[in-house]
Amino acid sequence: MDHLSKLRRRARLYLFGILIAENLLAVGLGWSLYTFVHLNGLISVAVSLLLGMVLTFIVADQASRYLMEPLTALWQAILHLSPTEQGVAAPKIENLRFGRELVANLSSQIYQLASVADRAAADANKEVGDMGHNFIAQNLPLPLVLLDDTETIKFANKAAADYIGLTPADLIGKNVYMVLDMSFPSADTFDSWLKTAKTASVTATKSWERVRLNVRDNHPARLFDLAAYYNHGNPDGNATMLVLFDHTKQYSQDEQAVSFIALSVHELRTPLTLLRGYIEVFEDEFGKSITDPELQSFMLKMRAMAEQLTDFVNNILNVARIDDDQLELQLQSGDWATILKSSIDLMSLRAKVRGIDLQCKIPDDLPPVGVDQLSINEVVSNIIDNAIKYSGKSKVINIDAHLTQDGMIETTVQDYGLGIPTSILPNLFTKFYRDHRNRAQIGGTGLGLYLSKAIIDAHGGHLWVRSKENEGSTFGFTLMPYAQLTETMKQGGNQEITRSAHGWIKNHSLYRR
Repeated sequence: MDHLSKLRRRARLYLFGILIAENLLAVGLGWSLYTFVHLNGLISVAVSLLLGMVLTFIVADQASRYLMEPLTALWQAILHLSPTEQGVAAPKIENLRFGRELVANLSSQIYQLASVADRAAADANKEVGDMGHNFIAQNLPLPLVLLDDTETIKFANKAAADYIGLTPADLIGKNVYMVLDMSFPSADTFDSWLKTAKTASVTATKSWERVRLNVRDNHPARLFDLAAYYNHGNPDGNATMLVLFDHTKQYSQDEQAVSFIALSVHELRTPLTLLRGYIEVFEDEFGKSITDPELQSFMLKMRAMAEQLTDFVNNILNVARIDDDQLELQLQSGDWATILKSSIDLMSLRAKVRGIDLQCKIPDDLPPVGVDQLSINEVVSNIIDNAIKYSGKSKVINIDAHLTQDGMIETTVQDYGLGIPTSILPNLFTKFYRDHRNRAQIGGTGLGLYLSKAIIDAHGGHLWVRSKENEGSTFGFTLMPYAQLTETMKQGGNQEITRSAHGWIKNHSLYRR
């Protein structure tokens, strides 16, 4: 017989015995009152009923306590295991007078279920920490990589493995810099950001655009945007999360466009050199003899246009070199006042043709700067050329150089022309970007500012813009004094520092291992 049937039988017998005893006691009490106390029949019945009710209440109270012992014990067992209840003791089953076997059996089942639930919860928590069992992480269509505090890969989903051209097993346990051979468009790399985040932040986020992933074994190269999240002291040990957003097709088209244009433009260099040579011969041979103002104007414009075309060709070729990381800069000590004035002189003819006055404020006591003179001339030319193009009816451009509070040499070029809408400013240094509202009226490639920013970044400086529509724009850039260049950058005392346009010292890889 099962424990429940046995309990029912005992409860039935117990209640039957209690009710018989109660009835017999009530009848005996009534008979005694009538026989010995000589109460009349009506009073005897009334007293018997009253005493019977009291007796019934007492019996019911005792019977309920007795019959509820199993349920009370089960309730106590459940509360003992409940995480919301504190200090509830386990029931003492051995002291039960009624239903001991059933309670013992059910309590055992409850304890077993609680144990299974605890194990399931522990397994669930383990699976949450173990990203290998995480459904979302495994099936995320974006490449996802998790790193520990030592930059060792703890997890990489299938999308990441396929993107890199390896298996997940080949990625787990490897240092991220050994697996992800990433090249960044500036010195602001993932490696440098992570080092700063570890020392200065509890949590930090960062994103990069146009990151190149150099892969092996004939796997196609990848171009992508990278997003990173750092969490110090993560309980699961997942200190850093990387998510890759592929833009290989889009960015490759941009690079192919530049390469094609560069190939085409390269063929212009020879005839352009001849053209500039002939113009110089004409100026030397006939310049003094030409007295007609209109012819003199023609000569000036012809030379200005030849110089502008030369700048255009150089910009195209240098952007192609930057994209291939082939543009190398030789940083040498130089007097910035002299270099800047020389660059401005080269642009003065172009400004003169447009009737614009270049007003300069350049102190002679600025400290020497570490620059590549050819590339820095391109930066100055591009910024002044932009100011000339967008001056509108304004005839003045202010050029100023000064020493900043943090010891950098800052140069600003301010015009009072068309200005730039606020919505356009964030994209201004993007390759090929031009304001759609005036691109038909004002010529340009959308490469000058992109090139200038790459060159200034490589010099360790910063290029910025401040503008208000219809009131003009101010472009500025900073350069490091040569004395601030570190001894390691000076390569053991060598006065020439070779850097790529991506800002890295030559012969150093664009990523760290």
